[in-house]
Amino acid sequence: MLGHISVTISSLNIALLAPMAIISFGALAIICIDLFSKNLNKSFYVMLSLLFILLDFTTLIGLHGSSRGFFNVMLVDGISVLSQGIILITSALFIVLALSNKPFMEFKKAEYYALFLFMLVGFQFMVATDNLILIFLGLETASLSLYTLIAMHNRNKAFEAAIKYFTMGALAAGFFAMASLIFYALTGSVELSVISKVLEARNYAPGVAILAGVVFMLTALAFKLSVVPTHTWTPDVYEGSSAPLAGYMSVVPKIAGLVVAIRFFDIFLHADIVWVQNVLIFLAIITMFLANITALVQEDVKRMLAFSSIAHAGFVLTALMIGNTQANSAIFLYWILFMFTNMGAFTMLWMARHRKNLWDSRYQHPFTKFSGLVKVSPMMATIMGIFMFTLAGMPPFSVFWGKLYLISAVVDSGHVWLAVIMVINSAIAVYYYMKLIVYMFLKDPITEDGNIYVANSSTPIKVVVGIALVFTITASIFVEPILGIVTQLMKSSGL
Repeated sequence: MLGHISVTISSLNIALLAPMAIISFGALAIICIDLFSKNLNKSFYVMLSLLFILLDFTTLIGLHGSSRGFFNVMLVDGISVLSQGIILITSALFIVLALSNKPFMEFKKAEYYALFLFMLVGFQFMVATDNLILIFLGLETASLSLYTLIAMHNRNKAFEAAIKYFTMGALAAGFFAMASLIFYALTGSVELSVISKVLEARNYAPGVAILAGVVFMLTALAFKLSVVPTHTWTPDVYEGSSAPLAGYMSVVPKIAGLVVAIRFFDIFLHADIVWVQNVLIFLAIITMFLANITALVQEDVKRMLAFSSIAHAGFVLTALMIGNTQANSAIFLYWILFMFTNMGAFTMLWMARHRKNLWDSRYQHPFTKFSGLVKVSPMMATIMGIFMFTLAGMPPFSVFWGKLYLISAVVDSGHVWLAVIMVINSAIAVYYYMKLIVYMFLKDPITEDGNIYVANSSTPIKVVVGIALVFTITASIFVEPILGIVTQLMKSSGL
């Protein structure tokens, strides 16, 4: 006879599901409201989405300590709470950008907001577990929603971008599933904590099977992080997406992928498996160099920012291979500082968005579009200039402090030569960021109509730019407190 299994409500720890349940309810509520009341104003859906994100965030900060629930599938610890916080803050800034001045079809549809919230649920599940099955479900939920959101921009390039992203994403999902299968066959578990213990007890044998599992998992995660050579989709997908969605993709899917990568590679880095560390170092170096060099020859600002985000991912990957508390804290500090600046830069492109390409037959935001911008719209040129200086890592702006702590973590780990490579790549990056500065401040304007550059702006969009700008400029005040909170959360996660 089978033994009696006793499951109580308290043992399930349902409270850990509350943040995802709130957002799921919000998505279903939007669908139901649309069924009964068609053609509601988009501002209603934006405010409703913001309300559920705020409720989610409030519930999230009420979670303390490290705990498991729902048959030990859910794991809420410091890294989970921190990454969900980053996801929710970025999402709140992003959804406001739907309140643009120009009408765009996707923002009028309730499905857009419901899909956005379902995507949020997927990313939250990815970071709130160490169970490979739940990570996979979260990954696919988020990805399928994101493919549709890209296509809803209703442009030929948007459809092309969605198909490319879907094709590459399906391939990455297959690699993830194969990696999970291999580790389940080796250990009899899909929980990373159990996998770690079993592999350690077996002295990480058999090596060939583990090598295959790591390669499959690395390929899947490299796709989410836009790491070379799985980065090829990034510039085309960013180009075809709306500027806000491209900015969102440069932050949120990557932080979710980073959390999974930190949890997975911690198994091997703590065991001093040298070849895993060497592979991560190699990928970080080649990603930084290739992305930075390719960005130098881009003709479109959005594509340049796409390669920039790839280079930033490579930068963060250098700390991932260290695997200690200092390095993991530096990763999250860097991403928080990068988040505000990058969203600000993409929002500036969104303000200048037109239905038709006024400047180039292919690109929406060619460099020539911004020629002499300081003479026709000095405020916009100044703000965009600050964001470019920040992304280049110029002091005293926000990303400089992130790079400083990241390089410090690499130096403290004994990899001084790698820190030198990071500095060289930062110097290369200055050139392509300064290219836009040269166009804006040193070239003659093509048009005298400054209103073209703010045609799509609205008060909510200006508020988002203001928040990003203030944080970017005053980040030096917040760096130490943020780092203290991040470090404490990392220690509570045992990372």
